Amino acid sequence: MLLLLTLLFKELLFHGASTVDLQVLRPHHLTTEETLTFHLIQISSFANKSWAHTQGSGWLGELQTHRWNGVLGTIQFLWPWSRGNFSKEELKNIQALLQLYLHGFPRAVQAFASQFQFEYPFELQISFGCRMHAGKASGSFLNGAYQGSDFLSFQGNSWKPSSGAGSQAQNVCNVLNHYRVIKEIVQILLSDTCPRFLSDLLEAGKVELERQEKPEAWVSKSHSSEPGHVLLVCHVSGFHPKPVWVMWMQGEQEQQGTQQGDIMPNADGTWYLRVTLDVAAGEVAGLACRVKHSSLGGHDIIIHLDGYSILLILICLTVIVSGVMLVVVGSWSKKQRSQHPRPKEFRKSPLLGKEIMAQKQNLEEMENKPKTTLMTFVLPCT
Repeated sequence: MLLLLTLLFKELLFHGASTVDLQVLRPHHLTTEETLTFHLIQISSFANKSWAHTQGSGWLGELQTHRWNGVLGTIQFLWPWSRGNFSKEELKNIQALLQLYLHGFPRAVQAFASQFQFEYPFELQISFGCRMHAGKASGSFLNGAYQGSDFLSFQGNSWKPSSGAGSQAQNVCNVLNHYRVIKEIVQILLSDTCPRFLSDLLEAGKVELERQEKPEAWVSKSHSSEPGHVLLVCHVSGFHPKPVWVMWMQGEQEQQGTQQGDIMPNADGTWYLRVTLDVAAGEVAGLACRVKHSSLGGHDIIIHLDGYSILLILICLTVIVSGVMLVVVGSWSKKQRSQHPRPKEFRKSPLLGKEIMAQKQNLEEMENKPKTTLMTFVLPCT
């Protein structure tokens, strides 16, 4: 069955490949010096000989770009640009390959579980991907773990056990190395398909990858498990990209007891971090949380406990100064108007109003008088 699956994989992988110019699709638009990675993660849990569950996801650096829908057997593209510039035919073939692989993998593992000495329940983790530096492919990897520990990897053109994995991993590698077709497929995926897809993602997702969102930070207090102590919490949220530096400080001195939690994703693609410091209640004075992030342009956020952030204070000062300036300018304008009155011809004269009212009254009186009939007498000429 394993051999049959590999033959199907190879047919899908090479279907239509002869019509594609691989040189044209190789990385050629990247100029950044940062090393970037695209990798797929597979987590397969085996409860017994008849039950297994597999999860799959794709990641561009720290950003999740794909998810495998096990119910529908389809790839979920989590961003509009997650398809890269691959044609519909290529994506269709990759999805069909994943369907066959994720359908056959659990059965193959369960069939070899006894020979590989896998003890139920157990979990297998696989990480597959490639790296790019300065616009050029700089390496690829395929690593496997058993029960959370490094187990084997694909290097060159063969499977090799991880250091310290023992004879169990060596036994698995010996079996896998007998399947030449599997090794050929893995080599093509690592050396060609993955770098091309990574290049496409970087080009299509450039706007998202270069996105800069400033963090918001605030501090709070919580109960400590140690008597006489208080747990100080610094919350940092809404920042992008993910790398951030947060530390509790006493002046310019870093507090070594600072504990950083996991950086968690927000719904809008930004990140959230919680950093704590357990300290004696009498040593709270003067402590502050300091945040460094690429979006801040070198201007760190500093929030003093029971105080406000320096950034917030500056904003408030700006608003206050602007308000004072508006009041001063308004008072000056009013004073200028009082010192320089308008010309007389533009003023309203009370006499002018009286004259108009008198004329109106005369007109009304004339209209009310009885009208006389004028008769014309024509004298005859003699």
